[in-house]
Amino acid sequence: MPSYVVTGASRGLGFEFLRQLSEDPAAIVIGLVRNKDATEKKVSSEIGRSNIHILHGDLEDYKSLKKAAEDTAKITGGSVDYIIANGAYLSESSAYLTLTDLGENPENLEEEFTRAFKTNVIGNVHLFNLFLPLVRKGEAKKVISISTGISDYDLVREIEFDMSGPYTTSKAALNLAVAEFNGQFRSEGILFFSISPGVVATDGQTNSTKNLSERELQSAQKMFGKFAKYAPHFKGPITPEESVKSVLSVIYNASLERGDGGSFVSHLGTRQWL
Repeated sequence: MPSYVVTGASRGLGFEFLRQLSEDPAAIVIGLVRNKDATEKKVSSEIGRSNIHILHGDLEDYKSLKKAAEDTAKITGGSVDYIIANGAYLSESSAYLTLTDLGENPENLEEEFTRAFKTNVIGNVHLFNLFLPLVRKGEAKKVISISTGISDYDLVREIEFDMSGPYTTSKAALNLAVAEFNGQFRSEGILFFSISPGVVATDGQTNSTKNLSERELQSAQKMFGKFAKYAPHFKGPITPEESVKSVLSVIYNASLERGDGGSFVSHLGTRQWL
């Protein structure tokens, strides 16, 4: 029976991963979240499957991740097939701001970068290290980081993307960390790689333009205009259901033999981000 650990599973893409993965009654699906009780209630009312297990696991809290790894081992019998590192920090206050905008408040800029790197980079490195003993004993041996296309240097340069600096730079750093994990563990048959889920309309992320200030709204419109220029077929965000279905297809097809170790691809399985 396949086993999965999904971080950031309380909403958005993470919750959709729980929904789709648990459709296989033989699967063991473990979601790591900050608020265990609230997520368990949500899973019970909206999904209602007994093969989903919710554990407390906060990327900003090493002890909680360590305990989650220990509890996961008890649930699965000591192994994990897939780690889907979906959890991340993206501040709504900085999502549509440039680095110059953020620099108007130096203390806030430092706080945003510090928290983004603590969660998106350091937290995920801890996650990988703590769950590695379980992955070693798994059959699939796949560790996947859910990244973002706007952490790709070439794309950012091509479309002159200039917003969400703390988030995008921390995700770029995580992509590199994933590549380094690949360099260390590919000889053991463990596949580490990063994947962008596309532009997704989720309830917990700031790709919706509601409740934005006039300044932020103008930045959002500018951003979507750049996306449309890069990809003329782009019609707007896709749903979490569409995104997760595509991402899982890429995950299942990926292998070390195909040369996917340490790679960074889109939900299309290519370097086409939209």
